[in-house]
Amino acid sequence: MNELMVMAQIAGRRCALPAHDVKSVIEMGTITPVPQSPAFISGITAMRSQALTVIDCRLALGLEAAEWEADPRAAVVSIGGHPYALVVDKIEDITTSIGEPGQISGGFGPEWSRVATGMIETDTGPALLIDLAAIIAGPDAHQAKLSAAA
Repeated sequence: MNELMVMAQIAGRRCALPAHDVKSVIEMGTITPVPQSPAFISGITAMRSQALTVIDCRLALGLEAAEWEADPRAAVVSIGGHPYALVVDKIEDITTSIGEPGQISGGFGPEWSRVATGMIETDTGPALLIDLAAIIAGPDAHQAKLSAAA
């Protein structure tokens, strides 16, 4: 596989975001709340006069909010033509993946199995490979699928 990955930490886990999907990493500016939006959407911010929807990745997983200040930077991605700023605990570095994604061993929980497509080995160690569309969909999308299947 040998692809570039943006390494980040979300809820204490090392995560890999495919670099070809990450348009940039920005310093977060002012976030303006959006009334009646789901809790995982922190609001909107601007990047070069373009509005970005700000996603809190911890809340998008269905986990608790961070008890400390998140990284002041965010990964900017575009899914379906819509730009998003992903707020993570920490953005580490860019590195190269080694090989193909492998199966995720147990113990990560249902939150992670919803958004991780596999475990990837990188130059800096193993990480969960994140499906950006799944994390942007938020925890309610998963609950809606479960309800529809029942």
